[in-house]
Amino acid sequence: MEPVNNSLFGSDARYRAFTFVKYATYALLSLNVYLFLQEELLALDFTFAGGIEPGQIIQSFSATIDTAAWVLLLLLFELETSVLDDSKLHGWLKWTLHGLRALCYVAVAYAFSGYYAELTTLYNVAPLTGVDGCSLVGQNFSMLVDMDEYVPVDTTSCLSLGPELLRINGFDIVADTETLRAAQYLAWTDILNSAAWIGVVLVLEIEVRLQLRGTLSEKIMGINKFFKLLVYSILFFAAVYWGLKGSFLDFWDACLWLFAFIFIEMNVFEWQHETSQEELASP
Repeated sequence: MEPVNNSLFGSDARYRAFTFVKYATYALLSLNVYLFLQEELLALDFTFAGGIEPGQIIQSFSATIDTAAWVLLLLLFELETSVLDDSKLHGWLKWTLHGLRALCYVAVAYAFSGYYAELTTLYNVAPLTGVDGCSLVGQNFSMLVDMDEYVPVDTTSCLSLGPELLRINGFDIVADTETLRAAQYLAWTDILNSAAWIGVVLVLEIEVRLQLRGTLSEKIMGINKFFKLLVYSILFFAAVYWGLKGSFLDFWDACLWLFAFIFIEMNVFEWQHETSQEELASP
């Protein structure tokens, strides 16, 4: 397509404002890669403090890898649906873009496996019957306080542990039943959110490929709209849940992604509109 014009905005000023907000959103999402990395590095001090094996990297850095892959995917979709002219999307450039997208899809699927590994870890627990939390002081135990958040068990923190303690198998980490259950719910939210975003990108991939071939029919668009409504609803409720129960970073990141894909959807809509106008104008 031609670079998106201002036909949907009514004036150059509105279009410039739209473009500024769009790229500012993309920049904030790029910053979130660093913020997730910092958060997961802090958690690493309590989970794999003795050293991390290659197979454990995805469990420890699933959010960082996932966010980085999605940022690259977002920029690739921006190039293909807004920046680059259709006439240039062939040959080595086309295969380069598709190759990079394929690598991103592998990374996203890899991150999904990391979310699943984290979920199963939170269910792989054993009760510490008859053990008082403060009796663990001085034994290098940590306690789970929130999803991916831990503190050492000391004379102060142990007082917040409930009467029913569970130990996460394979780790010197304990949690009371209420805190563990809350973390499990957040882990399920990660799984659903990741699966929903995979659904979004599959639909966009179909639309982009069919649009380039000139075979994107009204019927296919109608099916895609129904599916998008479903997955975007899941993403919206995941963001709300994180806002109520999770960390601010998860909530903030989820809102930014929803906002960013509004821009991609507008790019696709404008692209389809321009193609329709060109077909009507052609003899």
